[in-house]
Amino acid sequence: MSILAILPLFIGTTEIIIIVAVILLLFGGKKIPELMRGLGKGVKEFKAGMDEVQKSLDDKSSDGKNSEEGK
Repeated sequence: MSILAILPLFIGTTEIIIIVAVILLLFGGKKIPELMRGLGKGVKEFKAGMDEVQKSLDDKSSDGKNSEEGK
């Protein structure tokens, strides 16, 4: 098992505060909302794409079942 998979289990409150402080120093207070907005749009598009793929797979599987029933 990778150490990166276990690492999030050991992050405490102090480490989270330090990470947030570093992000604030790097990007500034005005840039963070823009970054979060972009991240939210990306997640929304990803979910829409996943739903589209799932629907496509469901349509293909139901088409296969319909053609078998017709035989």
